[in-house]
Amino acid sequence: MKLLTIAIPCYNSSAYMRKCIDSLLPGGDDVEIIIVNDGSSDNTADIAEEYRERFPSIVKVVNKENGGHGSAVNVGIENAAGLYFKVVDSDDWVSLSAYTEILKLLNNLVQGGQFIDMLISNFVYEKEGEKRKKVIHYHHALPEERVFTWKDVRHFRVGQYILMHSVIYRTNLLRECGLQLPEHTFYVDNIFVFQPLPYVKTMYYLDVNFYRYYIGRADQSVNEQVMIGRIDQQIMVNKIMVDYYLEEKPRICSNGKVRRYMRNYLDIITTVSSALLIRSGLEENLEKKKELWNYIKKKDMWLWARMRSGILGNAMNLPGKLGRRITVDGYRICQRIFHFN
Repeated sequence: MKLLTIAIPCYNSSAYMRKCIDSLLPGGDDVEIIIVNDGSSDNTADIAEEYRERFPSIVKVVNKENGGHGSAVNVGIENAAGLYFKVVDSDDWVSLSAYTEILKLLNNLVQGGQFIDMLISNFVYEKEGEKRKKVIHYHHALPEERVFTWKDVRHFRVGQYILMHSVIYRTNLLRECGLQLPEHTFYVDNIFVFQPLPYVKTMYYLDVNFYRYYIGRADQSVNEQVMIGRIDQQIMVNKIMVDYYLEEKPRICSNGKVRRYMRNYLDIITTVSSALLIRSGLEENLEKKKELWNYIKKKDMWLWARMRSGILGNAMNLPGKLGRRITVDGYRICQRIFHFN
């Protein structure tokens, strides 16, 4: 059995996928790299096959009809033979030194009979044109250099939330929690991180800058105008996360730290949805913002009240044009600080 499966969802990725794959190959036979060709129309499939032929003990290729990023991740999980599972997008890459440390740690834990549920590491915003790169780390929030549980987790600062870039899950845990990402939908990486959390018991934080998250292509899903154009998909993901939180409430509420973290995560996702709807300047999108908050209210009055009374919830619902301007100004400040798009 492989130690780590790394799935690379690829859709028309021929211009940049080599850099991604090349950064992962040094993992050697400890690693299984699954290149998922999601119905590309360029020569992505040819490049993937080239790597499979050159590295048959490491690289696996799955060609499928186009189903979107979530569908490609689902296929990666279905075909994974590794004890642990990681997603690396085809325009991103990893640091060799950090990669080496992560594989060494996982090997040591497994050989010692410790099968942690989640490994967290840092990621770096590789924003085009910026010399100073923003590193997202988890100092102070998570214990270091030891296995820990939710009771050991401390307060997460704004911008410290665990994203797909920072997480490696135990593969069977993803299957046990029934993770199935929606097809033909962007922003499902939030669901990927969110849904397994109530099932996570043991964790390890390794303070290395592992994942390099590239931002700079005009067509990227995190580009602000692209996100506004796909706002209905952002709202759908937002609602799926709310529904899951409420469906799993008995399991979530059995652990106060999990409940608090997941509720705060919902706060942030709903803030992003609300800010983008306001930022668009369209009356129809302002109505969609109202509908989103009403959706939460109808689903669970207590959850709505907690989110609505928080700093973020209040900021997103300030009345009138002045309120919307304050919201957008706050959104802009967050963009400059955290470089998220």
